[in-house]
Amino acid sequence: MPSFLTDAMPLTPSWWEIALRIILTVVAGGLIGLDRERGGHPAGFRTTILVALAACLAMIQANLLLSTYGKTFSYFTQMDVLRFPLGVLTGVGFIGGGAILRRGDTMTGVTTAATMWFMTVVGLCFGGGQVLTGTVATAVAFIVLSPMKQLDMWLRCEQKATLVIHSSEAELPELSEVLGPLGCTAQFVSFGQTSEGRPGVTFELRWMAKDRDGSARAIFDALSEAYHVAGFSMLSSST
Repeated sequence: MPSFLTDAMPLTPSWWEIALRIILTVVAGGLIGLDRERGGHPAGFRTTILVALAACLAMIQANLLLSTYGKTFSYFTQMDVLRFPLGVLTGVGFIGGGAILRRGDTMTGVTTAATMWFMTVVGLCFGGGQVLTGTVATAVAFIVLSPMKQLDMWLRCEQKATLVIHSSEAELPELSEVLGPLGCTAQFVSFGQTSEGRPGVTFELRWMAKDRDGSARAIFDALSEAYHVAGFSMLSSST
């Protein structure tokens, strides 16, 4: 195995080693970015490459400044070159926080933020010369984001929905007879008015299903046959 795959970060990397680190970072960011782009996520092809490349360049800069690390007798301060990658990680944390949105019980962008943070670490690996570590990490990330997504779709997950039914406070609907055979439970939330200005009652529904849309449709159809449904909205999160 070539020494540059296993050696620690060299004090003075050659230009071809720096070029190799940058190229591998672009390839890794492009591979993960293409997968996110196909899924229609906010941080797609170009964003993922830029995040990984920024981390890689910060680590290369830290590598080039290793020879200036420390404090001499003529200076009162010392340079800490590891603040470069630390600053990049902090900055990506702010970007990831901006990618996460929460509306009520629905949260989006968590996987996007985690992917950006992970690709920053991959960029730091390549920038520091840990080519083997960065390559393995990229392969693992691709497996987690692409093939394992099919496992997510196969697993039965808890689904949530908000249900609004036309009803007065004196007539609280008993939904168990309708929802029980479908494996769904209803929890009372509040009384209020529907969008039509009529009295209504709000429930939160929970059930386990593989097919989010199909199971929601079956529950909605069953409720519509027995009650006057004023509103039905899913609360499942999206990444």
